[in-house]
Amino acid sequence: MRIAILGAGRIGESLLAGLRSSDWADLVVTSRREERVAELHERHGVEATTDNAKAIAGADVVVLAVKPQDIEALLTEVGSSLTAEQTVLSVAAAITTAVIERQLPDGVPVVRSMPNTPSTVHEGIAGMCAGTHATAEHMQRANTVLRAVGDVVEVPESAMDAITAVSGSGPAYYALLAEAMIEAGLLLGLSREISTRLVVQTMLGTAKLLRDEHMHPVELREMVTSPGGTTTRAIRELEQAGIRAAFLNAINAAMERSKELARGEE
Repeated sequence: MRIAILGAGRIGESLLAGLRSSDWADLVVTSRREERVAELHERHGVEATTDNAKAIAGADVVVLAVKPQDIEALLTEVGSSLTAEQTVLSVAAAITTAVIERQLPDGVPVVRSMPNTPSTVHEGIAGMCAGTHATAEHMQRANTVLRAVGDVVEVPESAMDAITAVSGSGPAYYALLAEAMIEAGLLLGLSREISTRLVVQTMLGTAKLLRDEHMHPVELREMVTSPGGTTTRAIRELEQAGIRAAFLNAINAAMERSKELARGEE
């Protein structure tokens, strides 16, 4: 299966690196700048070009990895050359399959996905949905590409705005939490280096417990929270501050904004 990645930004290069680390060889990647093309070829040992039309010729999967605002220009350039034998995989946030399909010949299968930033370290997760003409075979092709950088969940397109709000924006929520905890450590007299190491490793270890041990968050919280202890008092303060409602409202706001962007609202 030959894969063409059109656009080598953060997610595009992450997919490229993930596929290369899995010994995938039949790859081509594009960029608008010659110096970036040379850099990609040298760093990853793959074919790289500024010619999008050349890149898609003979590709089984064509990954649209440009910024959302550049999708229309890209599809104007290459859309008419794509065929129903190819699978188009879009990783552009808030761009619906219908928008993409309108700029392609009839019958071209489109799969929409929303990877997140941890894909750059092969620990991402992507929501994925099928367009009008995408079959199980096309979804499997897309799954193969996305799994190079993390996990994949398949959802109806109506759920993609929620995926964006929960996992697409999710790393920023954790980063904000980490920032607050690190600052708390400074107020308690810890150095920035030690506070940062404590917080980051605690977040990483907690995530691994939840994932690898299949623990429910409530189970883990109760394991750490002894009656009358330090964690009990801390959790009480967080609950009184309305942390659950704050997260619910924030993630709902992110979903509404994703819907607005999908409608083309600024």
